[in-house]
Amino acid sequence: MRLIDAEGNQVGIVSIQEAMEKAHEADMDLVNISPNAAPPVCRIMDYGKYRYDQQKKEKEAKKRQKTTEVKEMRLGIFTEEHDLDTKATLVSKFLAGGDKVKISMRFRGREMGYVNKGRETMLAFCDMVKEYGNIEKQPILEGRNMSMVIAPKSEKEKQKAAKAAKEAAKKAEMEAAAQTQSDN
Repeated sequence: MRLIDAEGNQVGIVSIQEAMEKAHEADMDLVNISPNAAPPVCRIMDYGKYRYDQQKKEKEAKKRQKTTEVKEMRLGIFTEEHDLDTKATLVSKFLAGGDKVKISMRFRGREMGYVNKGRETMLAFCDMVKEYGNIEKQPILEGRNMSMVIAPKSEKEKQKAAKAAKEAAKKAEMEAAAQTQSDN
């Protein structure tokens, strides 16, 4: 078998007994890394520490993973402005938390005659939460239900919007300073 020592240096091709003796001298384990190779590759290492490090890496990877949920908000065709504001604040919290939001609307009975009004209501609702998210799926009528999906803004989009806001504030400040100078 081909043997690799604890520092990662290749020792060469040795017998199993010799590899076991070297591992025992180093007070470590002999681990078969590549059993299908010809000849098989073994490494001298502390297997317990290796497993511990692997588990630690997996745990860190899980921590960094972001799971997104799809929350749902139902609207009505004739939902009043204050109710839309209340729902918009709740949806903005969802979007700020990194979740997608599905906006749905059901048309009952004669409400099917007001599909355009429903679409306008949904788009107006999107304008209320546009600083937190973008439309991922436009409003689509499926049977008696209309739905759309709003996705949270990415970090790049948030930074771009913040930069644009700073530039706009700076420009307004310069215009105000120029205005006060012209007044004097």
